[in-house]
Amino acid sequence: MQLKHLRTLLSPQDGAAKVTCMAWSQNNAKFAVCTVDRVVLLYDEHGERRDKFSTKPADMKYGRKSYMVKGMAFSPDSTKIAIGQTDNIIYVYKIGEDWGDKKVICNKFIQTSAVTCLQWPAEYIIVFGLAEGKVRLANTKTNKSSTIYGTDSYVVSLTTNCSGKGILSGHADGTIVRYFFDDEGSGESQGKLVNHPCPPYALAWAATSIVAAGCDRRIIAYGKEGHVLQTFDYSRDPQEREFTTAAASPGGQSVVLGSYDRLRVLNWSPRRSIWEEAKPKEIANLYTITALAWKRDGSRLCAGTLCGGVEQFDCCLRRSIYKNKFELTYVGPSQVIVKNLSSGTRVVLKSHYGYEVEEVKILGKERYLVAHTSDTLLLGDLNTNRLSEVAWQGSGNEKYFFENENVCMIFNAGELTLVEYGSNDTLGSVRTEFMNPHLISVRINERCQRGMEDNKKLAYLVDIKTIAIVDLIGGYNIGTISHESRVDWLELNETGHKLLFRDRKLRLHLYDIESCSKTMILNFCSYVQWVPGSDVLVAQNRSNLCVWYNIEAPERVTMSSIRGDVVGLERGGGKTEVMVTEGVTTVAYTLDEGLIEFGTAIDDGNYSRATAFLETLEMTPETEAMWKTLSKLALEARQLHIAERCFSALGHVAKARFLHETNEIADQVSQEYGGEGTDFYQVRARLAMLEKNYKLAEMIFLEQNAVEEAMDMYQELHRWDECIAVAEAKGHPALEKLRRGYYQWLMDTQQEERAGELQESQGDGLAAISLYLKAGLPAKAARLVLTREELLANTELVEHITAALIKGELYERAGDLFEKIRNPQRALECYCKGNAFMKAVELARLAFPVEVVKLEEAWGDHLVQQKQLDAAINHYIEARRFGREMRDSRASARQWKKAIYILDLQDRNIASKYYPRVAQHYASLQEYEIAEELYTKGDRTKDAIDMYTQAGRWEQAHKLAMKCMRPEDVSVLYITQAQEMEKQGKYREAERLYVTVEEPDLAITMFKKHKLYDDMIRLVGKHHPDLLSDTHLHLGKELEAEGRLQEAEYHYLEAQEWKATVNMYCSSGLWEDAYRVAKAHGGANAHKHVACLWAKSLGGEAAVRLLNKLGLLEAAIDHAADNCSFEFAFELSRLALKHKTPEIHLRYAMYLEDEGKFEEAETEFIRAGKPKEAVLMFVHNQDWEAAQRVAEAHNPDSVAEVLVGQAREALEEKDFQKAEGLLLRAQKPGLALNFYKQEAGLWSDALRICKDYVPGQLEALQEEYEREATKKGGRGMEGLVEQARQWEQAGEYSRAVDCYLKVWDSGNSSLVEKCWMKAAELAIKFLPPQRSLEVVRAVGPQLIGIGKHSAAAELYLNLDLVKEAIDAFIEGEEWNKAKRVAKELDPRYEDYVDQHYKEFLKNQGKVDSLVGVDVVAALDLYVEQGQWDKCIETATKQNYKILHKYVALYATHLIREGGFAQALALYVQHGAPANPQNFNIYKRIFADMVSSPGTNNAEAYHSWADLRDVLFNLCENLVKSSEANSPAHEEFETMLLIAHYYATRSAAQSIKQLETVAAKLSVSLLRHTQLLPADKAFYEAGIAAKAVGWENMAFIFLNRFLDLTDAIEEGTLDALDHSDFQDTDIPFEVPLPAKQHVPEAQREEVRDWVLTVSMDQRLEQVLPRDERGAYEASLVAASTGVRALPCLITATGYPILRNKIEFKRPGKAANKDNWNKFLMAIKTSHSPVCQDVLKFISQWCGGLPSTSFSFQ
Repeated sequence: MQLKHLRTLLSPQDGAAKVTCMAWSQNNAKFAVCTVDRVVLLYDEHGERRDKFSTKPADMKYGRKSYMVKGMAFSPDSTKIAIGQTDNIIYVYKIGEDWGDKKVICNKFIQTSAVTCLQWPAEYIIVFGLAEGKVRLANTKTNKSSTIYGTDSYVVSLTTNCSGKGILSGHADGTIVRYFFDDEGSGESQGKLVNHPCPPYALAWAATSIVAAGCDRRIIAYGKEGHVLQTFDYSRDPQEREFTTAAASPGGQSVVLGSYDRLRVLNWSPRRSIWEEAKPKEIANLYTITALAWKRDGSRLCAGTLCGGVEQFDCCLRRSIYKNKFELTYVGPSQVIVKNLSSGTRVVLKSHYGYEVEEVKILGKERYLVAHTSDTLLLGDLNTNRLSEVAWQGSGNEKYFFENENVCMIFNAGELTLVEYGSNDTLGSVRTEFMNPHLISVRINERCQRGMEDNKKLAYLVDIKTIAIVDLIGGYNIGTISHESRVDWLELNETGHKLLFRDRKLRLHLYDIESCSKTMILNFCSYVQWVPGSDVLVAQNRSNLCVWYNIEAPERVTMSSIRGDVVGLERGGGKTEVMVTEGVTTVAYTLDEGLIEFGTAIDDGNYSRATAFLETLEMTPETEAMWKTLSKLALEARQLHIAERCFSALGHVAKARFLHETNEIADQVSQEYGGEGTDFYQVRARLAMLEKNYKLAEMIFLEQNAVEEAMDMYQELHRWDECIAVAEAKGHPALEKLRRGYYQWLMDTQQEERAGELQESQGDGLAAISLYLKAGLPAKAARLVLTREELLANTELVEHITAALIKGELYERAGDLFEKIRNPQRALECYCKGNAFMKAVELARLAFPVEVVKLEEAWGDHLVQQKQLDAAINHYIEARRFGREMRDSRASARQWKKAIYILDLQDRNIASKYYPRVAQHYASLQEYEIAEELYTKGDRTKDAIDMYTQAGRWEQAHKLAMKCMRPEDVSVLYITQAQEMEKQGKYREAERLYVTVEEPDLAITMFKKHKLYDDMIRLVGKHHPDLLSDTHLHLGKELEAEGRLQEAEYHYLEAQEWKATVNMYCSSGLWEDAYRVAKAHGGANAHKHVACLWAKSLGGEAAVRLLNKLGLLEAAIDHAADNCSFEFAFELSRLALKHKTPEIHLRYAMYLEDEGKFEEAETEFIRAGKPKEAVLMFVHNQDWEAAQRVAEAHNPDSVAEVLVGQAREALEEKDFQKAEGLLLRAQKPGLALNFYKQEAGLWSDALRICKDYVPGQLEALQEEYEREATKKGGRGMEGLVEQARQWEQAGEYSRAVDCYLKVWDSGNSSLVEKCWMKAAELAIKFLPPQRSLEVVRAVGPQLIGIGKHSAAAELYLNLDLVKEAIDAFIEGEEWNKAKRVAKELDPRYEDYVDQHYKEFLKNQGKVDSLVGVDVVAALDLYVEQGQWDKCIETATKQNYKILHKYVALYATHLIREGGFAQALALYVQHGAPANPQNFNIYKRIFADMVSSPGTNNAEAYHSWADLRDVLFNLCENLVKSSEANSPAHEEFETMLLIAHYYATRSAAQSIKQLETVAAKLSVSLLRHTQLLPADKAFYEAGIAAKAVGWENMAFIFLNRFLDLTDAIEEGTLDALDHSDFQDTDIPFEVPLPAKQHVPEAQREEVRDWVLTVSMDQRLEQVLPRDERGAYEASLVAASTGVRALPCLITATGYPILRNKIEFKRPGKAANKDNWNKFLMAIKTSHSPVCQDVLKFISQWCGGLPSTSFSFQ
């Protein structure tokens, strides 16, 4: 990439007025510059200034100049700008989308220190750095800021990666820190990445590495994990100044760094995987670059300067114009900007993987982009700016289809791949051989439906008859359709639920994917299409337009007649039109938009869209139906506002009002509690009430215990029963009141029946009966009496009821009551009056048996009156009245079956005379089978046969006749009958008779005789299919003979003999028919042949006119020529197509040539204007004389070809001289040259001819000769050497040198060396300097390659190529020579040689030698090899700083391996420096030591003493360092005190009389459990206290220990009780140990002991107190807050309250009693460890107090 200056956006001023920051908007439309006067200038993308606004201070009281703007960034949507200021604030200004919009502050974030830099990587997220070292995040949505991470160093720079998902911050101490919001699966680490040698003010995060630079004038490129990749060092360049700013291109392929008067450009080379420096952009008087901003599409870079200037540069690699319509700008290897020259719109095409874009094409009506990289394919839609990049290994044979706007279809080697625009993964891939877009259908989320977020389907052909449907989201097959015919079109509907396909027979099928059902919905379908945006289908069937408004019911189709062909659909402006071409005009047929739009909205569940559509329509019955449908669906979907609108439109005021109240409840609940208001119980109950589902509403109320509301609902509806039921179920106190109120209401409203039911339900039978009778309901009263025995006993009451029943003509119920009170006579009378004959007969059978028959007859009469004749017959039978029932049964046609039933019961002789009569009836009804059966029962079979014959049912008649006649008689009968039928002209009936007796041939003969050929063919096809074709042919010939040509044509064609048809018409002169048949049934050329014969029969002008009319004139000429009818062809071309004449002459000539008539052929070739063809003909036949003659006379250009042909013949005969002469005559010396060179291998002759005739090729020929010599190996090399010597002798030194350089023989290196040295010698002596330099540079590496390093170096030194000579010696490992050359000839290279020597030693592993050259490198190598002892030993001989660097590295290694004791020994040996970077090592050693098991004994003293001594050494060093009195220093002092306690405890444990001192030390250590494992500390203190008999303390400490072990198991300290340790200095907030430090067995012992003690209850659970009233081991008195000094000497750690002994060092004291006790123990025991303790105290406290004890 190169920078090209375009324009100056802002002119510089005379003095310093630096541009503080700049930013481009994400949409590339705006560019912002902030100047030193804190004003933001806004430019458009063309560099025109369009707007400006001033920033404001955090507090106006400090003035408008109290701050500087240090950072500025646009929001991702380009409508806001964030401004970071040094007065501790960030403002976010809303600038709007248009120029001149009002600028308002929409967010502000107040900070604790100055903002130094700022980025806006993602929506709502602003990242910024502060002067105090923190990197923070501001959220514009919540208006809050938070710290991402904190450092102690000023943030000097901040940048993001290409995706904006990660940030880098540079700090004043050189630290570079990385943080990811999302590492995008890279696995790269977070946190401190690298320590740059200087503050990285210029920091850029490119695609593959991080580039940093600063005041040391060095650019360093770091890898992804902080290792150095490359360094560009300009520190020795006097022209270069410090680097101030840097910017990476949006694609991450280039980085620009600004310094003084200069922009340096680094470009990433993907092939070499390194940064390459381009030529820097140097501009005099530009001064320091203070800001850089790269346009988001990568095409422009803006630079701001110290003097306030802003310069704009073009950044492209190259530009090209595509088809004069698009401009392609390559702004980086992986990024291209595509600009539409007509509209000015731009699209940035970029490889996300950083691959180089190789080729860009714009396809698919110039809308779609296709570009390739080495491993990916880039696709894009220019209209929607959706781009995709998918992994792709292309073959170059891909075919792209862009018919679908959402997806690109790529075919490659039988595989279809789908890529969705805007997605970087392939959507799917399937195998198919069918590339026609009409045979593939893809639907990608084209219409959203309720409950379906993603909908992506594909339908395609697996083979010509099989369709597969694939769900592209899940990648599985959801349907396979096997069809019986070839499919030629298919398409899914927009929702992907239905598939339409059409086969070759023009049958249209619909496939439902969910139910897997296929339906054929249309025949002869010539056009079909889904209406866009709906599931409405439009198709054409011949002259009918078919529309399916509801595709779920494919049988319901709306059809209308049209007079043309459908050509398309147009939808817009609220209407849908089908475009039909009728002749030359196009007519629009409008579809019912209501059914389309409304139906689609309902199908998709988009009820808002449906409502909006209905709002536009007037109220008609159709619209009203739509409103009703929508209201029902909206209620089901709980879209209550839409339902309310529907009921309002329908005029259902009550429902609308009810829903309005419901919506108010739902909205109120939603506002108060959030969520969906429709889920509230009152809303659900009201909806159930609206659907009249009162039980559901009641259930909803009762679930919420809203009993009153349920009762109110029922009362409001006057549903008292349900209301009372609810009150009863819930035991409501108002139950009785409700019942009374209900009864009163019933009486008031005169509802005596309901009141009676209520009284009945309450058990008051008399009152209920009274009310029923009052209401005129005696039947209900009777029912109640019948169920209550006590009421039946009331005779008066029963009489009263029966009288009411009889009065009301309720005889049956009166009869029931009489029967119940045992009055059968009255009961029977009532039953008869009420026509309740069933009950009457049952009663009579019991009480009056004689009356039964009379009752049955009366019952029958009653049924006859009721027209229930079927039922009546049964009762007549019971009454033995047969004559009458027969008569009645025949009275209706429906009773014939009953008659048959009765006949079957009668005697056979009686019944036989009735059967024929019944049979005649069934025969008249054409129920022949029943009639046949009845005739047979009546012995009248002949009548049955006659019946079938009259009815024309010959088969049944024949079957019946065969049962009762002989077969031959039947045949004779039927044939005779058939002949009769034939005579009467009833041929079909005759045919049926012939066929019935299996004589189809007689029927065929009959039809042939009467010339009924269709029927004849039908019978032949049915009975003799093998003779069908012959029959057609025979009939065709007969009809042709009779002159019935049309019918003959039909039969010939059916016999598949179209040629016979054509011949028939041709012989009859009916050429038009012949042409028609040939065109319809013949092959591709048959009709042309017929047309030619027709024209030939006409001849002359008539033939031309005919052929012109048929459009076959030219084809006829060609056909005539193909069939050798040249005279006719010449005639036609002469009359109509003169330009065809030469072609016919040519074809005639070729025909004559094939026939061997060469002289005639020659004439025709010349007439055709093709004399060269004649020449070639003679050449082919080797008639050279004739060929020469024709060539010279007619085609001089081909004379040379004839001569060449003769020469070839001479060459084949080895007559070289003749051949050479002929070729030179033909002026073809090149051919002679090639022959000598290639075929004969005669190089001398070739060189001779070349020299004489083509001297220009001599040099090339010489080179070729040399190459041939090289191929021949040694033999060829000798030839080359000889040739070189000849050139040398001839003074042609340049050629001699070239020849020598070409010598190469792997088997003879001495010859090769001599030749190359000779070449170099000649070049140095005789050739120009430039040429000699080239030769030496060529020879040198070759000599090095064969191991002649010294020879190569000498050659280089001859031409003063010092560095090359040094490199040769280095490669030959001749280090002394290399050093001598560098020292004597160019001292600058001494360091270079040393550096290579070091690398050599490193690579060879010669560490001992490397020590003398580069100690640090040697030490690093020791570390790498794991030779730590050698490393430390060597480092000991170096300075203190180097030694401790490697000691720290070794200690770190040991700690990682678990060897903290060895690490401690290392620091004991070498001391503990106060380096802050070592602090973590010291802390880790301390932590590992205090956590390790087995240290609570006398044997551990030396380990604790070593730790104590190291920490003492460290603290002494800290006092002298800059870290004195820092928090770290205080922490290490505390650790020293703890180590001293531990060491002293181990010493005390070795002497019996000091065991209380050891116990006190264990107790004192509890004060420091924030640094010690709490469980271990409490365990040791408890065990020690128990050992010396302090059981109270032991119990409390061990109880605490058990609580801690439980807390470790649970993972939290939240459950700990601190009451035992109130008013002590034992800390509550301690770290939770990660593991148990005490083994399980010891924990169980403690648990048992604590349990035993607590059960005894002999101990008081209180810690011992001293005279202060405080815990005796607490340094701080809770009551006074006074802090006592701990006892150091003897280190019990207990507070010193009296008898204090003070030491020389302030703050150090001891209890006198403890001190004396300790000294006495030492005197009596002579313990060396105790003496060591005293020795340490002396060192620590500045000497011991005056005592009689002295060290031995």
